[in-house]
Amino acid sequence: MRVTGDGAAADPPRPPGSPLADTVLDRLTAAYGPAADPERAPAMRAYMKDVAPFLGLTTPVRRALSATVTAGLPRPDEADCTAVALRCWELPEREYHYFAVDYLRRYVRHCSSGFLPVTRHLVTTVPWWDTVDPLAAHVVGALVAADPGLTADMDEWIADDDMWLARTALLHQLRFRERTDTERLFDYCLRRSGHPDFFVRKAIGWCLREYARTDPDAVRSFLARERGRFAPLSVREALKNIGA
Repeated sequence: MRVTGDGAAADPPRPPGSPLADTVLDRLTAAYGPAADPERAPAMRAYMKDVAPFLGLTTPVRRALSATVTAGLPRPDEADCTAVALRCWELPEREYHYFAVDYLRRYVRHCSSGFLPVTRHLVTTVPWWDTVDPLAAHVVGALVAADPGLTADMDEWIADDDMWLARTALLHQLRFRERTDTERLFDYCLRRSGHPDFFVRKAIGWCLREYARTDPDAVRSFLARERGRFAPLSVREALKNIGA
């Protein structure tokens, strides 16, 4: 349970009623459960630092099964996406979370800016890079691109004590390319330049490296001025493909 700015506890969002989500979850558990590989699962869980239990489904197997789950089903609306995502997140095994992320990546264009609180819940619940990063780049980023008013929320997330929200704010422009708000990107990097956690320092380097594909001179100039404020990891990542 997260805390709002006035210190009050904020209840997590609840899945709305959705016949489509009922069908998806019934199909999903019926498909994933029998395909579980208990011998493979412990190694997958260990690789992800015990963030969640795993069924043991490899990515190709999981994606093939997911295709059978969604085959023939109608396009979801925002309520359906909300219900599918939140109900998947209530299941313990990580593969169900992966399904939700893939589902949202496919259908986020049918969601409004009102979907952002759902993504916040997903980013901050059982968080690890394997779900946070695709949510940041493909779901949160898509929502912000569709409604630039959500940049105000990103300005709040970058300052949040939750490092996964900060990482999401840093990464949400990864796919923006020429549409990147360069001033905001550089400002976010500077604001979290002293962060002690690896995942935030890595994200700083990653978002700068990605933007360098679009404007390498801007990234070089920025780091020429400010590199002393960044951890060596962030600088190495940022300059990996363009040099000093």
